[in-house]
Amino acid sequence: MNPTFSYQEAFSRNIGWLTRAEQDFLRTRRVAIAGMGGVGGSHLLTLTRLGIGKFNISDFDTFELPNFNRQAGASLPHLNLPKVDVLEKMALDINPTLEINKFPKGVNDQNLKEFLTDVDIYIDGLDFFAFEAREALFNLCTELGIPAVTAAPIGMGAALINFLPGKMSFEEYFQLKGKSEIDKIIYFMFGLVPAMLQGPYLVDRSSMDLLNRKGASTPMACEICAGFAATQALKILLHRDPILAAPWGLQFDAYRYKLAKTWRPWGNRNPVQQLGIMIAKQFFTRINKGVYNAK
Repeated sequence: MNPTFSYQEAFSRNIGWLTRAEQDFLRTRRVAIAGMGGVGGSHLLTLTRLGIGKFNISDFDTFELPNFNRQAGASLPHLNLPKVDVLEKMALDINPTLEINKFPKGVNDQNLKEFLTDVDIYIDGLDFFAFEAREALFNLCTELGIPAVTAAPIGMGAALINFLPGKMSFEEYFQLKGKSEIDKIIYFMFGLVPAMLQGPYLVDRSSMDLLNRKGASTPMACEICAGFAATQALKILLHRDPILAAPWGLQFDAYRYKLAKTWRPWGNRNPVQQLGIMIAKQFFTRINKGVYNAK
């Protein structure tokens, strides 16, 4: 430990928006973040600067050049290095007193319970297309009564939904169980952004190659996501009302100066959602040259 480091001094500028007692309390909380890539790394560093004292983090991937436009740990010195190791060091460089449990093989059926052990809140940082791991994690959070937050970078903004104990669950909202992969993509995307704020300024639709698990991204969206998620973590951990929970969602787009607070009773089963999903299927059929077979 660096003998010159002082937790109280390092995070003293949080005081005012936090009380000293709240800051000390956050130091005792453990946050789980699956994925250290597009948004997960930014989640970790933002929450570290907020003063969270304990983390469980996972990722099996290494940094590559296509990560450079948005991922917190992506840089030339970190090429081909494990994301989970790079982000652990970056977080410890901010607060050397952190307790960090690493899961370098990612999350899977064998380590899910260990990953969520003693966790106060889960923040989703998984790749958009990691449906199997995401569904398993959120389902276990529901079973264990752990609050879970998903914040997705979309265009030049972000979408956020909180899943709280006793409220609508991830599966009840998104309705992914039993769907084909392409249907999961549509249902997850439209469930996240029912207001579709970002669509009008997508200048190259060919960039959304969902069948090959590729999509356009921006660094601004990832940083907005981190701010969204950390703010929700603060409110949930400190029991500061009101806290929006599914079927409520929040979307912000910095490019169009728009904020939308959405309410979708029954989640993706909502008639408005079903209409939107049908339109989304037609849209993705066009941009993927008709390869998509709607079920």
